[in-house]
Amino acid sequence: MTKQTRAYLYGFSAVILWSTVASAFKLTLRHLDYAQLLLYASLTTVVVLAATLLGTGRIREVFRCTREQYIRSLWLGLLNPFVYYLVLFKAYDLLPAQVAQPLNHTWGIALPLLSIPLLRQRIHAREIAAGLVCYTGALIISTGGDLRGFRVDSPLGVALAMGSAGLWAIYWIYNTMDEREPVVGLFLNFLFGTPFVLVYCLVFSDVRVSFGPGLLGAVYAGVVEMALAFVFWLKALKLSENTARVGSLIFVAPFLSLVFIHFLVGEEILGATVVGLALIVAGLFAGRPPGRRAVAG
Repeated sequence: MTKQTRAYLYGFSAVILWSTVASAFKLTLRHLDYAQLLLYASLTTVVVLAATLLGTGRIREVFRCTREQYIRSLWLGLLNPFVYYLVLFKAYDLLPAQVAQPLNHTWGIALPLLSIPLLRQRIHAREIAAGLVCYTGALIISTGGDLRGFRVDSPLGVALAMGSAGLWAIYWIYNTMDEREPVVGLFLNFLFGTPFVLVYCLVFSDVRVSFGPGLLGAVYAGVVEMALAFVFWLKALKLSENTARVGSLIFVAPFLSLVFIHFLVGEEILGATVVGLALIVAGLFAGRPPGRRAVAG
């Protein structure tokens, strides 16, 4: 098997796993609140990433970071998993999965837009046009296609879903400055971020462990969304002769996700969702600079 074939296999595996998580979030939130879901998922992620580092012989790198790198992981962990996933899971709690998932996917266009003030980068006309296309799609999804009446069932849910896209973009902007091996950095981010989640749970929710669908769903989210898919995606990018070859696979995920949402969650997929999502993906694809490394999400 060639390296490129292995890259495609890892890439497809990551995309399939990411396509299931919107359904997993929604199903799990029937049994746990959003804070409990994040706590158990984050703890799972810490264990899975630690096992990954042990298995690959990189665990020593966790203890070789500089003081500045540990501080970076502290505030990156505050951002992700703590703030980002709290906002995202609350959005899923308030919105149908077919709405929350595409709105969160607009992080791809928020990334270049936020790079202007944060990295002082210039934006091209193509990226402006792509952003308009993306956010038109988001508007169609948010209103269910009722642009004339402009009625949004859950304004807070829409604001949180769109806000999560901005938070994820900010996380990746600063994460690209991290020179550590990616899995090492992600592990430390979760290791430092999970205690914030625990405190939030103790204050605003409660910590109880009962074996059942809720806990299984949280473990699934931690293994798949936050750990395994990320590792698979990194492997795909590393093995591929050109990151663009596997990078384009990410655009399949939101459409495949709608299939899982329909059959697993039981949501009737609206035509407005399909049209809006098509516009979002078209905008993301059109606004993607040539040769840009595809990030996970």
